[in-house]
Amino acid sequence: MCERSMVLGLHYVCPPCRFAVKRRAWAVRPDGTTDCPRCGRAMLNAGQDLEVPRATDHEGWRVLTLLLEAGVTFRSSCCGGPGWRPRTLREVRERLAAAERTGVPPAKALTTRDVDAIGAPARPASPSAPATPRAPARR
Repeated sequence: MCERSMVLGLHYVCPPCRFAVKRRAWAVRPDGTTDCPRCGRAMLNAGQDLEVPRATDHEGWRVLTLLLEAGVTFRSSCCGGPGWRPRTLREVRERLAAAERTGVPPAKALTTRDVDAIGAPARPASPSAPATPRAPARR
C-alpha cells in the first residue's frame, strides 16, 4: 500500500516569468486557479510531481511550456510518479511530428517513451502462447 501523502500541494507555473510555486488546496481560489505574483497572469496547474527547471534553463522551460500547452501534467496516483516525460526539445519535436503523422493526440504522443510506438496498435496485455507444433504422424 502506498504511504505517500496526497496533500503535499500542487505546482503552479507561470512560463513567461519562469516562476513556479507549490500551493496547497486551501491557498488557491475555489475554481482551482492562482495568479502569478510577478505578472498577474493565471498560473498553470502542473501537478504535484513536477521537477521545476532552473530559471536559467531556457530549453527546460521551453519543453515544460510545450508540455503544459499540450495538456500534459505531472500527476501520479501513487509512488510510481507521473510516468515518462520528454526532457529535450528534440524529444518533443520527434513526438509532435509522429503525432501529426499518425493522428494521435499530442498529449498522448508526448507521454510515449518510444517514438516508434506512437500510433502503433496496442499490444495485448498478455500475449497468447503459440500453439505447440506437433510432430508429423507416422504411417
